[in-house]
Amino acid sequence: MTTVLRWRLAPQNRDTHLRIRWIIIASIFLISAVAYLDRVNISIAARAIATSFRLSNVQLGWIFSSFVLGYAASQAPAGRIADAIGPRKVLTAAVIWWAVFSAAITLIPQSATNALLLLIAARFSLGIGEAVVYPASNCIVARWIPTEERGIANGIIFSGVGFGAGVTPPLITAIMIGHGWRSAFWCSAAIGLIMGGIWYFIARDSPAEHPLVGSSERAVIERGIPQDSLSATDRRFSWKEIVTEPNILAVTLSYFAYGYAAYIFFSWFFIYLSEVRQLNLRESSYYSMLPFLAMATGSPLGGWISDRLTRRRGPFQGRCGIAAIGMGFAALFIALGTQVASARVASVVLAAGAGSLYLSQSSFWSFSAGAGKRSAGAVSGFMNMGGQIGGALTASTSPFIANHFGWTWSFLVAAVLCAGGAILWLRAAPEPLLGRKTQVT
Repeated sequence: MTTVLRWRLAPQNRDTHLRIRWIIIASIFLISAVAYLDRVNISIAARAIATSFRLSNVQLGWIFSSFVLGYAASQAPAGRIADAIGPRKVLTAAVIWWAVFSAAITLIPQSATNALLLLIAARFSLGIGEAVVYPASNCIVARWIPTEERGIANGIIFSGVGFGAGVTPPLITAIMIGHGWRSAFWCSAAIGLIMGGIWYFIARDSPAEHPLVGSSERAVIERGIPQDSLSATDRRFSWKEIVTEPNILAVTLSYFAYGYAAYIFFSWFFIYLSEVRQLNLRESSYYSMLPFLAMATGSPLGGWISDRLTRRRGPFQGRCGIAAIGMGFAALFIALGTQVASARVASVVLAAGAGSLYLSQSSFWSFSAGAGKRSAGAVSGFMNMGGQIGGALTASTSPFIANHFGWTWSFLVAAVLCAGGAILWLRAAPEPLLGRKTQVT
C-alpha cells in the first residue's frame, strides 16, 4: 500500500522495474484457469451426476456438447462486445455469470422429470458466459503487448488452460469424496467470484488508463504495437471482411481441428481412463492430470519459441511453422497412444499429444491479434467459434464412435484432424489481411 501511495503522490518517479503488462497477463492466466475449472469439473463429476440423474454416456455427451455449443455460438458476438465495451468490465461480468451457472446445476432436483433438459440449459448458459474470456484476453494482448512479445503472452494465458484443467481432477475428486459432487460445484463458483474481484481491481483496458504504468513501459508498448492498433479513430472491420479473408478462414478451419482434439481430453479422458483403461478413481484423477500439465508446459514453450523464430526468421516460420509442427506431432502422439497396451504408458503418450497440440496455441491467438487490431476481439471470436464447434462435435461424437467402433477410433479421428490442421497452417500466409499492407505477427 505504501508503494502504491508513493506512485500516486510522485508520478514523476513511477518508472520502476515493475511491468504492469505482465501482471495483467498473469491475471488473465488465473481467469483462464478458473474458466477451465468450471468447464472440466463436470467431466470429473460425470459418473456421480449420471448416477444421480440416471444418465447414459450419450446423454452425458449431450450435456458436454451443450456447454460447447453455447460457447461456440457466442464467440463472435462476445468478441464484438469486448471490442466495444472493453475487456475489464466484460470479463468481470462474465466471471460472475460463470459462478451463477456453475452453482445452478446443484439446484436441479434428482426427481425432476425434465432434469436432462435443465442440465443442458445450465451448461449451455455457462458456455454463453465463458465465450468472452479469450476474445477479451486478445483485446488485452492487442492493446497491451508489443508484437514481439505476443507469443509468450498468449502462451502464458493459455497455460492457464492446462493449469486449471490439471488441478481440477484431484481437487474435484477430493471434494466429491468428502462432501459430494454438489459441493465441488459450489467451490468452483466461489473461486470464480474471488478471481473476478481481483481482476476488476488490477485490470484496465489500456496502458493509458492504468495509474501504475510508468512512461518507460508505456513507451515500450507504443513502440511495439502498430499505431493503427492504438488509434481510436481507426475503423473496426465488418463481419463480411472478416469471414471472407482466406487466411482467417484457413486458420479457423485449423482451429476446428484443434478444438476437436483438445476437447476429447477435456470431456472424455477421465472417463476413458476409468472405464476403458480400468484405472480406479484416484488413479484416474492423477493420470488424467498429465495431458493438462503437458498443455500448461507446451503453451508458454510454444509461445517463447514462436517469438524467437519470428524475430530471427520471420512470421511464417515463427507463427505458421510452429503451429504446423505442434499439430503434426499431436497427430502422431495421439495415434500412437491408442496402440499402447499399458494404461499408464498410454496416458503419458497421449499427454505428449496434448502438449504438442498446445505448442501451436499461441500462434492462433497471436495471428488473430495481429490480423484484427482494433477488431481483435471479433477476429479471434470468429476463429475461436471454429474451435468450439470442433469441441462440441467431439463431445457428442466420441461416445457415438466408441459405441460403434471402439475408443481407439475416437482418438484416431482426432489425430487425423490434427494432421489436416497442420497442413492448413502451411497454406496460411502471414501476409496482408483484411485489405491492409501490414504484416501479421
